[in-house]
Amino acid sequence: MPPWTPEKRAAFDSLADEFLANYGKGRTLLAVDGIDGAGKRPFADALAERLGRGGHAVFRASVDRFHRPRAERYARGVDSAEGYYYDSFDYELFRRVLIEPFRLGGSAGFVTAAFDVERDVPLEMQWQTGPQDATLVVDGAFLNRPELRGIWNYSIWLEADADAAWARLLELDGPAGQSPRYPGGQKLYLAEANPRARATAIIDNSNPELPVRVFADSC
Repeated sequence: MPPWTPEKRAAFDSLADEFLANYGKGRTLLAVDGIDGAGKRPFADALAERLGRGGHAVFRASVDRFHRPRAERYARGVDSAEGYYYDSFDYELFRRVLIEPFRLGGSAGFVTAAFDVERDVPLEMQWQTGPQDATLVVDGAFLNRPELRGIWNYSIWLEADADAAWARLLELDGPAGQSPRYPGGQKLYLAEANPRARATAIIDNSNPELPVRVFADSC
């Protein structure tokens, strides 16, 4: 991993400082949402690092570790936009074993990964606990959909220009990433949930080494 540029460090430190000033006490949840190919996971990893730089407890999870089995995900067809949006993730399990116990704090155990999508099998659940003051950073698609509305203390929406997002998807998923399933599912999400309007912060992540905050009222 290349060293951080001063501009990248300043951008992440600004977000981390803003979050901790408002949500540094108790159990808090931060979502990194965004379009496919925007770089949600590495962005969430980097932000978690900066949130924890002063000793604040930070846990990481991805909704990708709460997929439903392949047969359920593709029951409507491998290119189905509805299948991507409606059938990809097990939100009941996500809330039951991760979100709700994490928010409880105390001795309640929580699980940050429950399904291995590559092997298409459930994972043996590894229960963990944390201190009273801790933040859970979750990345993934569709994090502001109706089933998850209201659980986040802070939500980041990542954008990227079309060429950058396409190149990133091609690198990560190969030709499968170019299926109409994915832009179609995102279109359904944008129409139903309007996640950009629900975000606490909007970031243009076209260049991951130079993330730029965008203010919705100036667009």
